[in-house]
Amino acid sequence: MPDAHFQHALSQAASRVETSLKTLLPAESEGRIAQAMRYAALSGGKRLRAFLVLESAAMFDVPAAQANATAAAIECLHAYSLVHDDLPAMDNDDLRRGQPTLHIKWDDATAVLAGDALQTVAFEILAGMDAGADIRLALISSLAIASGGRGMVQGQDMDVAAETAAVPLDLTAITRLQTLKTGALIRWSAAAGALLANQDPAPLHAYANALGLAFQIRDDILDIEGDAETAGKRLRKDTEAGKATFVSLLGLEGAKSRAVELVAQANASLAPYGDRAENLRSAAQYTITRAT
Repeated sequence: MPDAHFQHALSQAASRVETSLKTLLPAESEGRIAQAMRYAALSGGKRLRAFLVLESAAMFDVPAAQANATAAAIECLHAYSLVHDDLPAMDNDDLRRGQPTLHIKWDDATAVLAGDALQTVAFEILAGMDAGADIRLALISSLAIASGGRGMVQGQDMDVAAETAAVPLDLTAITRLQTLKTGALIRWSAAAGALLANQDPAPLHAYANALGLAFQIRDDILDIEGDAETAGKRLRKDTEAGKATFVSLLGLEGAKSRAVELVAQANASLAPYGDRAENLRSAAQYTITRAT
């Protein structure tokens, strides 16, 4: 299990990004969309993406203000993706993190608009942060690619199409889908510190590619073995829908073994950073032992 030092670091990262979000998001007094944005972005969660940003930034001694703003931006982008993913036209979920999903608390239109606003405020935060123009441009352009039609959105489209496909996806197709849908934002988060410091992000990309797949395999395992009350969301929906997952293709034990292999790959990629990457190594282990 992850050690106490890592758990403290993860908790501290969540606290830091939530403090930033409370300041950077529109105030509730600005209206319904602002209230819905705050509901989606401040509803808790693991804050793994923010953690990856903050830890990778710390490895390169990036100023805290830059790291905090970048972490807030990715959490806004991630919150938008969850709001839209929960909609009836997508996954049709009623529960997220133990609370009613945004379209249940308000309505579909509010959820669509709040998600749109969370997506754009992510780029507003990056554009306005106190950093050089070249750094801000690198972050904005790379996040646009990671979150758009060549990244997360493409993965989501593949996932939607898989629900009505005549033949279930094979392992290669599932791996590509999840590398985009789940992995693209994780990859961006892990590499953000290097971009902020004008350093080569390649080792962190390799780390995050393996981490993202391990994270999704754990999600597939929890969909079978997890507890809905602990998870704060409906489980076993992929099985009920007959969708191919890492578990359905590899078997439960095979999926667990593959996740362990991916963690080893992720950690090997961190060799250039030595002891400074210890929390990132712990994050990889956490990815395959978490209960939610």
